[in-house]
Amino acid sequence: MKTGILLINLGTPDSPSTRDVRKYLREFLMDPEVIDINPVARWLLVNLIIAPFRAPKSAKLYEKIWTKEGSPLLIYGNALTQKLQHSLGEDYVVKLAMRYRNPSIRNVLREMMKENVEKIIAVPLYPQYASSSTGSTITRLEKEIAAQKITVPVKIISRFHQRREYIDAVAAGAGSFDLSQYDHVLFSFHGVPERHITKTDAKLGNGKCYFGNCCDTIHAGNEFCYRANCLATAHDVARKLSLSPEKYTISFQSRLGRTPWIRPYSDEIIAELAQKGKKKILAFSPAFVADCLETIYEIGVEYDELFRRNGGEKVQLVPSLNADDSWVAALQKIILS
Repeated sequence: MKTGILLINLGTPDSPSTRDVRKYLREFLMDPEVIDINPVARWLLVNLIIAPFRAPKSAKLYEKIWTKEGSPLLIYGNALTQKLQHSLGEDYVVKLAMRYRNPSIRNVLREMMKENVEKIIAVPLYPQYASSSTGSTITRLEKEIAAQKITVPVKIISRFHQRREYIDAVAAGAGSFDLSQYDHVLFSFHGVPERHITKTDAKLGNGKCYFGNCCDTIHAGNEFCYRANCLATAHDVARKLSLSPEKYTISFQSRLGRTPWIRPYSDEIIAELAQKGKKKILAFSPAFVADCLETIYEIGVEYDELFRRNGGEKVQLVPSLNADDSWVAALQKIILS
């Protein structure tokens, strides 16, 4: 009997073609945990506005990061899976699934059950808990478990943003950079709409979040608050790197639409830092364990260009954990614990 290890990331288009990007966007954005509005309004928004007009633009961006082997997110995910399988040994079955598109949670679960596993440990690969990523993935996983009548025990690791092993691995990513050569360090996390935070807060019965210093420390009342999770990660990594508070900034990227998202916004911070005379920025994106469009292109290209336009010289992206050996070892410890 073996233990199944199910790694789950968000997903990627099957190819950078407009057709495949449109399929990905539709599946992703039709998720009620992602665009949490009236179902009819969501269908109209996604199928008549976002997918038709955003897909061609997004496809061009995916083409810029696509490799001969395929999507970086999938490549790194497969490499991580293989390394973790080798490290854990034959008593474990390690597989990778995606919340959206392929390989699907449904198909990977079927494959895993054919290998006679006696229990499953599922790891959504989002360090910080958010309803639109972790919550949605857990919901889909539970539905598939019920649909396939899987009866073996399933343990879900819902977040690991403050695990020492994860923090050490993120901090180790800066090892190839001389911190003294950079004027500032930016921790840029993927953003979410403010209403996602307040809804989660309301479900926990904590009253209305006011997006202030209530997020400065993690406690029982905010342990599932995405913003609090992100701040905790950044502060822990900063302490590991011996960064004083004035040497780093925490911000949020990738906002979509006109509704308020959690602040401050990364693009605005980038412009402000350049205007204040900062010349070189070292940028982490700790919400992603694998490099993807949001890290490689949004930070590495778009933010670098924005910084230069405002008087700066360079935004240097710290690579994500990807399939680095330190991350493989850290993830193994998190799973086995």
